Amino acid sequence: MNRRFNKTIALSINTCQFLFQPQMEPRRPVSSAVKTIALLSHFSATRPEIGLSEFCRLAGRDKATTHRHLQALEESGFVEQNPVTKAYRLGPVVLQLARTRELTMPRKAGAETVASRIAETTGETVHVSVLSGSTLYPLTSCESDKHSTRVIIDVQTFPLHATASGICALAFGPQELLKVACGDMHAFTRDTPTSPEVLERAVDAARQTGFARSDRGYEEDVSSISAPIFDQSGLFAGAVSVASVTSRFTPELQRRIQSELIAASREISRNWGGKVPENIESVWRLHTKIQEVKDVTS
Repeated sequence: MNRRFNKTIALSINTCQFLFQPQMEPRRPVSSAVKTIALLSHFSATRPEIGLSEFCRLAGRDKATTHRHLQALEESGFVEQNPVTKAYRLGPVVLQLARTRELTMPRKAGAETVASRIAETTGETVHVSVLSGSTLYPLTSCESDKHSTRVIIDVQTFPLHATASGICALAFGPQELLKVACGDMHAFTRDTPTSPEVLERAVDAARQTGFARSDRGYEEDVSSISAPIFDQSGLFAGAVSVASVTSRFTPELQRRIQSELIAASREISRNWGGKVPENIESVWRLHTKIQEVKDVTS
């Protein structure tokens, strides 16, 4: 029992080091432990169970090596086998780590209530993302039942160049992220930014207004706006976003969403132990005044 517990702790430490080490450091030789843990990244909501042969294909490794790595994960409780299909699925240790993460850094709890309220107010889908290294992960999302046609958030990570959340991270997160984004500018739609120049213009616009915008950049007929979130470090920690069907995305809806996002950014940042920097607050105040003038003169 002690031996298994020690192996679990050791593998847990390696997991944390792999997941949270800065992604922009110079590449180093990949250890066997990292290769083992990397297998966990292939699980998703649409792929909850994976057989050995499929693991070999996904990881690009031979059968003997893949099986050895899976055995190590199974012994430590990170994966378990379905007794009927023999396919692998996430094990109980992953749940334990997730609970520990949320207890010590309660990001999700500090965002869910806010997201639910904005979804009700705007009638659109709201989602919150968190930045780890150079990757932007979905944290929570909430859909409104006001419309039969709505945006569904079903991604493992948010592309930095193609989503409002990603552009928000580029505008207010670490400077090195832009280089990472420019290194992978896959075109998801005809409107996806596929050149550094176009992406830089979108990032500049976000800095000038305090909001990042994506108009059909990731999915056809989906428009979204995002605002930054900050934690106790005072640095960019994630983004709160509203996604709408493009045909509903009127100027009036955009103004309402932006107003809600300002309040949401402040509240979630406070829940995460941080606050919105004064330079962004100033940009929001100026943007709000400009919108008020436009409303009066129109």
